[in-house]
Amino acid sequence: MADRKPNVYSIAAHRGFADALVAGLIPRYHEDGFGLARLTLLLPSRRAVRIVTEAFIRASGGDGGGGLLLPRMAVVGELDLDETLGPLLDPLGEGADLPPAADPTARLLALAEMLRSDPETRATSAPGLLRQAQSLAQAMDRLAVEDVDLEDLLDPDVVGLVGDLAEHWQRGTAQFARILVHWRARCEARGEIDAPVRRNRLLSHVAERWRSQPPAQPVVAAGVTSAAPSVARLLRVVADLPHGAVILPDLDLALPQSIWDALGAAGNTDRPDAPVFARGDVATHPQYHLKLLLARMGIARGEVQSWHRSGPAAAPPERSRAISNLFLPPEASTIWADLPAEARRLSGVRLMETAHPEEEAQAIAVLVRQALAEPERRVAVITPDRDLAQRLVAHLERWGIAADDTAGRPLSQMPAGRVLLQLAEIAATAAAPVPLLALLGHPLVRRGEGRAAWLERVRELDLVLRGPRPGPGLAAVRSAVLAKGKEHPGLAAWWHETAALLEPLLDDAAPPSLGRGLDTLAQVAEALCGPAIWAEADGRALAAFVEQWREAALGSGLPVEGADLHALLSDALGEIAVRPPYGGHPRLSIYGLLEARMSRAELVICAGMTEGKWPASPAPDPLLAPPVLRALGIPGADFRIGLAAHDLAAALGAPEVVLSHAARDAAGPVIPSRFLLRIRAMLGRELQHETAAVRIARALDKAPPAPAYPQPAPMPSAEQRRVSIASTALDRLRGDPYQFYASAILGLRTLDQLDAAPTPAWRGTAVHEVLRLWHEGGSKRGELLPLAERTLAEMSAHPFMRGLWRPRLLAALQWVEDYNAGLALQGRVPVLWEKTGATEIMGVKLHGRADRIDRLADGTLAVVDYKTGKPPSGKMVQEGYSLQLGLVALIAERGGFEGLGGKVYGFEYWSLQKKSDVFGYCEEPVPEGRKKNGLPRDAFVPETLRYLTEAIEKWILGSEPFTARPNPDLPGYTDYDQLMRLEEWQGRGKGGA
Repeated sequence: MADRKPNVYSIAAHRGFADALVAGLIPRYHEDGFGLARLTLLLPSRRAVRIVTEAFIRASGGDGGGGLLLPRMAVVGELDLDETLGPLLDPLGEGADLPPAADPTARLLALAEMLRSDPETRATSAPGLLRQAQSLAQAMDRLAVEDVDLEDLLDPDVVGLVGDLAEHWQRGTAQFARILVHWRARCEARGEIDAPVRRNRLLSHVAERWRSQPPAQPVVAAGVTSAAPSVARLLRVVADLPHGAVILPDLDLALPQSIWDALGAAGNTDRPDAPVFARGDVATHPQYHLKLLLARMGIARGEVQSWHRSGPAAAPPERSRAISNLFLPPEASTIWADLPAEARRLSGVRLMETAHPEEEAQAIAVLVRQALAEPERRVAVITPDRDLAQRLVAHLERWGIAADDTAGRPLSQMPAGRVLLQLAEIAATAAAPVPLLALLGHPLVRRGEGRAAWLERVRELDLVLRGPRPGPGLAAVRSAVLAKGKEHPGLAAWWHETAALLEPLLDDAAPPSLGRGLDTLAQVAEALCGPAIWAEADGRALAAFVEQWREAALGSGLPVEGADLHALLSDALGEIAVRPPYGGHPRLSIYGLLEARMSRAELVICAGMTEGKWPASPAPDPLLAPPVLRALGIPGADFRIGLAAHDLAAALGAPEVVLSHAARDAAGPVIPSRFLLRIRAMLGRELQHETAAVRIARALDKAPPAPAYPQPAPMPSAEQRRVSIASTALDRLRGDPYQFYASAILGLRTLDQLDAAPTPAWRGTAVHEVLRLWHEGGSKRGELLPLAERTLAEMSAHPFMRGLWRPRLLAALQWVEDYNAGLALQGRVPVLWEKTGATEIMGVKLHGRADRIDRLADGTLAVVDYKTGKPPSGKMVQEGYSLQLGLVALIAERGGFEGLGGKVYGFEYWSLQKKSDVFGYCEEPVPEGRKKNGLPRDAFVPETLRYLTEAIEKWILGSEPFTARPNPDLPGYTDYDQLMRLEEWQGRGKGGA
């Protein structure tokens, strides 16, 4: 075999790899009766198997010959080391005597344990250790794929190189070597090897076997471009087989030899100890990794032959020449200015520029719809941006086009994965309201006949849990439910049953264990969702994940606290891609960069072409410095830029190509991909632009301008106006009538956020509750603060309460207690607190709640209003915009509070705010002493009555419109600003113009 010329071919980019491959394989290897069944086809990935199978189906349907027996297809390699390479050649029975591969999950947990005991490790939590272990495992795999052993890492030249690096690189490399030694010893003790090592041995074993005993049946390796040494050795053997062939994608045979040499050494060295990657290598060029592969195969580029078959979606031949010129190295690209038109013609390639990703997805959807309207026209959208892919899927649903993102979605974003993560978050947050309600309302929970009733209870629980978070645990939620049981009958019984299902999540007595935690999560998930949790594709992926991690956890001693489980699972589930089953549009595919390799369509749309996306931002290895990787022969971060360029070169070979990018993303303006900048520089004015789709996309969502919205001034009927007035509502009625209209007439109330920071209204309610309980207990000195501690602990577990507001409140309550004791010495006695009273004015009910009313020594009354913030100014009271004290006094003087009567002489605000370095003070809005604004004591109630009767005559009994914000400078509430569409008319002149 050594004297034969190796059978190595290249399929040019314009021919379409999969279809051109099939078009050549069928006449070359087809046999009557057996078809292609005797052929063994080695492909780079499972995705390639699917793409080539579809190409065979198209070819068999187009020749009118009926069915076709497919060749045997095996997966042997992948460009991306993060991808699962499959069982490799195990199904052929070639590696039965090799040790089994170590389970990757068990390896991850074992490495995390080793890191936990290593002195250099900074992480202490299980998620942090596992993230570091993941980086460690990836570095180990990269070394194994390149046949780099521990001894190579300890080579004196490498050790000397490490000694010249910064201290953190030295520590990282030393830690990596230590962990690697421990791991290799563990593998030897268990009789296992790493999966990449086993793959290398399998490939080497098969290569030796086929070299000594060539198989009788043909073997073809197609599309395999991994330059890993073991893969390269196998490809060389296949190329030398009597019935073998290696078919490479997009190897540029027309590239001038001088430019080919300028790409760098790429493994072509005379000295065996020379580095694989020289310092001047152009690793970002799309041909570099193919040059490295040929060097490791021991084949010159001149020995590679052209594959002359083409697929049905082939582009003009001059396209390949233009692509070659497009990616010339920087020094050689100076010839662009002198290139003839046919050498840089990219007819059929258009550039589409949009304003933002949403507009980009809409414009792409327009292009897809137009293309699918033509019979038998196939469309492929290629993008590394999965968010953009999901936007596109959503836009296509507008026209009933079912599209699936074949790159898949992370399991952590799928329904089944979300259930598991929400359960873990409930365990980590002690049943905080947000994750609790998100879980109970999840589409998989109680799916079926009783779901409507279930959701009704969930909505009731949502209303109960609005506001600051209750205490930790399910018992605190139960207390909140019982406190509002009258408003939601039946909710307590429902919550009792639901809490029983969730109780295993909050079992603090259980020791920290990953396996036990996964068991608990799976059991609770199945109790809530039934079989539906495992039913769909994401459910099956979740079941496999739980089983794999549970089994690996049995042999691990890594402690995992319940609070860490959510972060751990979020990382792990985010690494699992759930790909859709068949069922989308048959002529439309949405690919990631990996999935798009070897695919072809009549229209290819390359989307999301911005710097940092395509190509992706280089991610340096966190453990091994770039000089160390270069010395060991490991591809660096710039190597992947070359792979991204090769992906684009393959896509540019389609008959019609649209290159799309947005001017900005969610974070701000972005830079177009460096590849797009090359295309602009080479083509100049000859570059075609896609503008029609962008124009249509903008028109689709362009609504006619809305008319100016006028300042609201509703005019309810006389019957609707006849409502009662609360003592706190007159201020709104006079200052902002619209707010009174929305609250008292429409009956609208704002809802607090879930797990919200304590609002001023909530803090006021809390203070009132504490003081009510204190008064009911006799207002004894020394009891207020302990009572406040207990009450506030029961009412809220919000960190704002614990850390900031509670200490200030306790200091202010101490002032209340001391001040109250001083008043008692003056003969002043509280006679009423937290009571509601009412009276009638002009036939309209006035009602209000008194915080506290005291009987003074002379028999008169003093009305007290507690304020957690700054009390209203005397000027506000004087102008009639803060009359609560006067209205409560009016009710009291008219006998509106049962068992209480008399003239009111005191009008006091007790503020708990800080003043003069002391929390708590008393203030009266009465113009006495140095105070100039307010209402005189004798006129306080009469003036309040005057303001009240004016308001009743104008708005309640009259016909005055309830105008929104007639006094824009007046401070007030903002609860109804959105309802009145304030920002649409305020400050724009009369009538909103």
